[in-house]
Amino acid sequence: MKKFFTEKKSGASSNRKKNREFAVITYLFVGLFLILIGYFAYFQIYKSEDFINSPYNTRQETFAEHVVRGNILSADGKVLAQTLVGEDGSETRYYPYGGMFAHAVGYDSNGRAGIESFGNFTLLRSHAFFLEQVINGIKGQKNQGDNIVTTLNYGLQETAYQALGDRRGAIVALEPSTGKIVAMVSKPDFDPNAVATEWESIISDTEGENSVLVNRATQGLYPPGSTFKILTTLEYLRENPSYQQYSYECIGSIPINKTEIHCYNNAVHGTESLEASFAKSCNTSYANIGLGLDRKAFSGLCSELLFGKNLPVPYASNQSSFVLDTKSDADQVAQTAIGQGETLVTPMHMAMITAAIANGGNLMRPYVIDHTENYKGVTVQNYRASEYGSLLGSDEAAKLQEFMSLVVREGTASALNGQPYQAAGKTGSAEFSNIKGESHAWFTGYASMEGKETLAVTVIVENGGAGSTTAVPIAKQLFDRYFTSGS
Repeated sequence: MKKFFTEKKSGASSNRKKNREFAVITYLFVGLFLILIGYFAYFQIYKSEDFINSPYNTRQETFAEHVVRGNILSADGKVLAQTLVGEDGSETRYYPYGGMFAHAVGYDSNGRAGIESFGNFTLLRSHAFFLEQVINGIKGQKNQGDNIVTTLNYGLQETAYQALGDRRGAIVALEPSTGKIVAMVSKPDFDPNAVATEWESIISDTEGENSVLVNRATQGLYPPGSTFKILTTLEYLRENPSYQQYSYECIGSIPINKTEIHCYNNAVHGTESLEASFAKSCNTSYANIGLGLDRKAFSGLCSELLFGKNLPVPYASNQSSFVLDTKSDADQVAQTAIGQGETLVTPMHMAMITAAIANGGNLMRPYVIDHTENYKGVTVQNYRASEYGSLLGSDEAAKLQEFMSLVVREGTASALNGQPYQAAGKTGSAEFSNIKGESHAWFTGYASMEGKETLAVTVIVENGGAGSTTAVPIAKQLFDRYFTSGS
């Protein structure tokens, strides 16, 4: 009997062990199933459109077999891209305004770029009436793809394009409160209608200064010049609550080790407060300021303002760079403080910093697709403004607004003073070579007027000289068009 009970007890233990193993396996499979379901839901919500839009996804060509690519429209209804269908069924992608929207809208031949690329999925699907799609399927005809209605303002884009003329550079215009990209121009440009036929010519200079495929607004990296004094000022304000006591005697130059920093055109500004140093864009004063800053904190501030980070923009973009650290020598520190040295920034990035300042410190994610609709104009999906986050405090933004307003009232952007709108900003002349007088012209700023959305504008003209004489007049043309002509 004792042996019987022992064997029975041993058998029960074995069954419990098997039950535990079975439970572990069951839970494992249930867990894996839930993970797969979760990933499937995540993919459908967040990644499916990215996957379909990928240039490596061959399914795109399958979509094109059944759908005529939809139109791309400006915010005010101008057709920026459309597909023309010939009597023989041949399809030609047509861009009515040629190079004006080349980098903003992109192209759909020999690869894709711009909205044509990241909006590809939308343009190749159709939300035409269901029965219409069925009938077209029976007839063997294609359905008409959905349209993309952008945030781009035709009037502002035209003004920016014409104002830049035949000079190399870029212009970005944003709504600070929403993040809407209302204008974006890069030059030199190209005719997207000729991409297929003139491809070899277009790509012949992909690395040089005349490369036309580079979107200088989001991919062009430039020394920021005196526009960077916005960041230097912000760091000084953080480290010096009693900044109003700052005073500096500008004699036109300042020796630092083996180099000498000069104010633009060797101007002598005399005794200056911090506000006056900013308004007059005094290089020697800001070199002096830079030498006293906490370099680690300064680097941290630039990181907070997205230097060295991917920008939250729909377009292909490059990271801006800030390389100052505790090992940097005095020459590099001083040069960095005035926007020279190894610091590089994209015009889009500078526009985003400016927009955040105008918006009380909060950055809205830049976006360019307002909504999608079927070919009859019925809305399919709306894209809403979304907040990226706070780049700086509201009090800090308010102080920088005061400084930038002073630049217009009494400083280097005085051409914007006395207008129906209230403007603020910062000019810059960024040296890019050792040849005296060679510099890029910068302006970044914003303007507001009752009854209109605030508009932020950033302009860079390569080898344009002084920002006050070259970039500011271009920005003024955009502000005038936006605030006074009803565009």
